[in-house]
Amino acid sequence: MLFKTKRAVMYGAGNIGRGFIGMLLSQSGYRVTMIDVAKPVVEVLNQRGSYPVRILDADKHEDILVEDVDAIDGMDEDAVAEAIANTDVMATAVGANILPRIAKNIALGLKLRVRRGGKPLNILICENLMDANIALTGWISEHLEETERAWMNTNVGFVEASIGRMVPVQTPKMQEGDPLRVCVERYSYLPVDKDAFRGELPEIRNMVPFSPFDFYIRRKLYIHNMGHAVTAYLGMYEHLPLIADAIDDPEIYILAFQAMLESAEALFYKYGVPVSETLRHIQDLLLRFANRSLGDTCARVGADIVRKLAASDRLIGAVRLCREQGITPAYICVGIASAVYAYLKEKDFEQTREHASQALDQLSGLTDSFLLPMILRYYDLLVSGCTMADLRRAAQREKADSSYDVV
Repeated sequence: MLFKTKRAVMYGAGNIGRGFIGMLLSQSGYRVTMIDVAKPVVEVLNQRGSYPVRILDADKHEDILVEDVDAIDGMDEDAVAEAIANTDVMATAVGANILPRIAKNIALGLKLRVRRGGKPLNILICENLMDANIALTGWISEHLEETERAWMNTNVGFVEASIGRMVPVQTPKMQEGDPLRVCVERYSYLPVDKDAFRGELPEIRNMVPFSPFDFYIRRKLYIHNMGHAVTAYLGMYEHLPLIADAIDDPEIYILAFQAMLESAEALFYKYGVPVSETLRHIQDLLLRFANRSLGDTCARVGADIVRKLAASDRLIGAVRLCREQGITPAYICVGIASAVYAYLKEKDFEQTREHASQALDQLSGLTDSFLLPMILRYYDLLVSGCTMADLRRAAQREKADSSYDVV
């Protein structure tokens, strides 16, 4: 095997870091240094210099060995800074809540890079966080001097990426005794913000530079993540364990599909991207949701309801986009109602309309006089023990009866 001269830093050696971005970087000819605070993972990566990824299809799988890998303990600031100072490209996949915590270490690496006259650095930000590039720039800036911030603003590309590959919670059965194995779906495209790069674009397998990238970010959040969440919360209501079980239910399929179509229509009006392309994407997503071999659970996809009902996140953000574009988001509101139902149940609160309204106000700030009554009507149906067919018919009536105009 040829020695790899290009170096990449993958901050975060979790499921996305190993199962997607690190794999693409390695396959693109980079020697990959992973940074993580999970000491057992760091130790085993350094012992082996490789790890396995299993691509799961409906009835078969493919095993791939990701090689030329080493690792650094994220608590070792000096080693982390040295790696960042010397790398050719960098990526993060640590989770939105952890991202601000790694800013200091990144800043220390940039300080070294400045002192050594380093070349520009592009950081692929692979997080589920709106405007992650702006947020990370701000967090890092807090740890830099004025001249260092000026250098960063000119020489560091904070490149948002849209992570479409689905990676479920890894079960012992999936790992088969190997804690480093990551099981993933086959989808492996990596859309990134073309306009954010500094210097030459790095050559990375399946990377898709796109401008304006705002469209891709919102397509991922308001179609993929939103449709996934609607499927999960309706599946939880029906006591279905897997996402594949939920999407196999014809009524849940229709509700999720129609919700995704509402976002697709809104995105078309906002960005002018052909609807046919987005429809193909939705059809592909629904097939991928049905991949039973992933074993992805409704509980996992529906977890962290507080974040998923936030004002700009997948559900509320999607209905607000529809509202801006003059579209009645009847089916997305079904998903919101089911998320509120799941939230109150999780908190063991009394399932009342008053509590539902308060939860929406507190979690999302949603007081819209058009959307809120619609959501609460669906919520009442859920509390009454309705069927998915009842919800579908209610959403159809909302569409037919809507007199909503663009505001």
